[in-house]
Amino acid sequence: MCHYCGCRQIPLIRDYIAEHELALGLGVRALEEAGRGAVTEAQATVAEMRAELQAHWQGEEEGVFALMRGEELYREHIDPLVAEHRELDALLGRLDMASADDRARLRHEVDELRVHISKEEDGLFPVTLVEFNGPEWDAAIAAWERAHPGRTLSYD
Repeated sequence: MCHYCGCRQIPLIRDYIAEHELALGLGVRALEEAGRGAVTEAQATVAEMRAELQAHWQGEEEGVFALMRGEELYREHIDPLVAEHRELDALLGRLDMASADDRARLRHEVDELRVHISKEEDGLFPVTLVEFNGPEWDAAIAAWERAHPGRTLSYD
């Protein structure tokens, strides 16, 4: 995990990283719940994970990704990430945590989500430091705020 460029000190990026950690934690929790037979709780946790990711993805896609998509170099990295968002959203929407096959799928997808997150945190997010200036940061933050009504970025 990269810690040298300083992007993790920017409130927007720090909150995106916290959302990544929350989503992963929810996925692990759902698997643990299902593993101990708490299938109803596991199903609810998957729904919570999906809702968190939907807001997260909206903020990313309408903010940081939209701003970076103007450059062809970044677009070739962003488009596959957006496709991965759609694929995971569809899967989370149809998972049945009572199914051993679906639990295995979720386990696999949690591992894949870690890889996906690494592409964002170690690839795209550091680029924002050199590509964004005031107006871009303002637009990216506004997109996050639209995706997270009633919440504010953590500036501490």
